[in-house]
Formats: sequence, C-alpha cells, structure tokens
Amino acid sequence: MIEARELTKRYGDKTVVDALSFTVKPGEVTGFLGPNGAGKSTTMRMIVGLDAPTKGSVTVNGPETGPDSARTGRLVGDIRTVAPDIRETTGARVAVTGTTAVNIDVSNRLSDSLLPFMAIVVGLSLILLTMVFRSLLIPLKAAVGFLLSVGAALGMVVALFQWGWLADAFGLDHTGPVVSFLPIILIGVLFGLAMDYELFLVSGMREEWVHTGVARGSVVHGARHSVRVVTAAALIMFTVFAGFFPLDDALIKPIAFALAVGVAVDAFAVRMTLVPAVLALAGRHAWWLPAWLDRILPDLDVEGTRLQKAVSQHSEAASVPEPASVPEPVS
Repeated sequence: MIEARELTKRYGDKTVVDALSFTVKPGEVTGFLGPNGAGKSTTMRMIVGLDAPTKGSVTVNGPETGPDSARTGRLVGDIRTVAPDIRETTGARVAVTGTTAVNIDVSNRLSDSLLPFMAIVVGLSLILLTMVFRSLLIPLKAAVGFLLSVGAALGMVVALFQWGWLADAFGLDHTGPVVSFLPIILIGVLFGLAMDYELFLVSGMREEWVHTGVARGSVVHGARHSVRVVTAAALIMFTVFAGFFPLDDALIKPIAFALAVGVAVDAFAVRMTLVPAVLALAGRHAWWLPAWLDRILPDLDVEGTRLQKAVSQHSEAASVPEPASVPEPVS
C-alpha cells in the first residue's frame, strides 16, 4: 500500500485532483498523469515501481498553478527530495518525468552552464583582440560593449514578453516566461556579429594609427571609412531577425525580438557611438600594450604593416642609382 501522506503533509496548499488503484508486479513500472487544479494537464508524471507484487492506491497531488509557474518547479524539486525517504519507508522507487519535469531539468542545466559559457566566449575574445590590435583598452571595451548589448536585449525581452510593457503596441496576446535557451542563442549569435562590427570599425582606425601615429585623427578617419560597412551589415541582419517577429509563434517571436534588438543596440549604440568616443578620449593610451605582453603574444599583423615596410624598403633600395664607374688612367 503506497499513499501520498508524506507529500500531502508537505504540500498542504495543493489540491488532490486524481487518485487511482493499480496492481504492480515485480519490476513493473506504473505511471499516472493528473490534471492541475485549473483543469489543465500538468504533463508531470510520477513513476512508481515496487520490489514485490502489491495492490494499493496512489493519491496524486498537483499544484493549482500551471506548468510554467515557479510553484510547479518547486513541487518537482520537493518530490525528488522526499523520494529517498519514500524508498526507505515503503520500498517504492519514485521518479518524476513528463514534459514539465524535463523542461525544468533543461532550464536548470542551461542556467548552470550560462556563466561558464559567457566566461569562455568573453575570455577568448579578449585574447584574440589583444593579439590583433596590440592593445589592452580595445579588447576590454569590446567585451564590455558586448555585455551591454546582451543585457539590453534580455532586459527588453523581459519587459515586453514577461512584464507586458507595450504588449498591445506589439500585438502580443499573452505574456509569460520565455524559452530557457534564449540567452544561449542570443549570446552565441550576437557575439559573432558584435566582433565582426568591432573588427570592421577598429581595423581602419588601427591602420591609420600605424601609418600616421596621430591618435584622434586615426579614430576619425578610420570610422569614416568603416561606418558605411557596419551600417549596411547591421541593417541587413536587423531586417532578417525582425522579419520573424510577426510570426504567431511563442517560441520564435521572443528569439527574433531579442536578436533584432541586440543587433541594433550593438551596432548603432555601442560600436558606432561608444567605441569611437572611448578611443578618442583615450588618445595614444588606446593603443598601449605592455612590453612584456607584446613579446609574449604573437603578432598577427592583420593590416600587413610588415609587408608594406618590406616592399617600401625594397623599392627604395632599387631606386638608388649605382655609382658610376671611374675609368682607369692610361699610362
């Protein structure tokens, strides 16, 4: 005989919504699915297996809230917490499965891996940009700008899709939690685009700095040559992502909105506004790199400066006329 007295005591605020009787054979697994208090399916299933043939009844306690509620998530965790005690007391093996429980597990795993993923992405960008631009300020600025873009995109997604700000203006029929893997997709896609815009913009500034050595003039001339490319690339990607927003799909709509907002903020607010401003204010310090770090890091020379210097030296050597030969005196 297995009864849910332990769960009933721990979850006194839940409503008993279903009960069934069954016979379990040795090694057999029996499952059941009960609706919640609102009359909707919870898609949460409790699997009970016994070590010996037993007849009994199981009382199913379900939360009054739906699958997306935080109370449902806490219920899943609490059931798993008391499962060892039930096993020890009754000999029953208890597990929780179903769509709701699987979604909760996936969300927890993604939440646990989000910070390591961010650390790896930002750390690699710092190393690569330091090798490319031979500077400390530029990689730090690029990483901080990327985090600002991600934060702005996620904040606007939460405000629109969870809090319902301007929901009527954007034609949203209902609000609620967004998909748990949205931050991972946003970080991966936006990181690639943000670093592309950073390279397009700062490469021209770096080339001007190497040739002229004038800090503020390098920023002005480099941005003037690169801003059209960044603007065109950002508008293309913004149009692509925004084109998916009108779809009546609760999964695609927040992802499209987050990517479109992230691209717009990163390209126009961060790369084409904050980046030139910070470099202009920093002056010559924007291109500073400690000597010991300069010796350790490989020089990628993406601008081809060493090749241009070698060609110039070869051309100068070839343009120098050879000294005329002096005729020997006739004796």
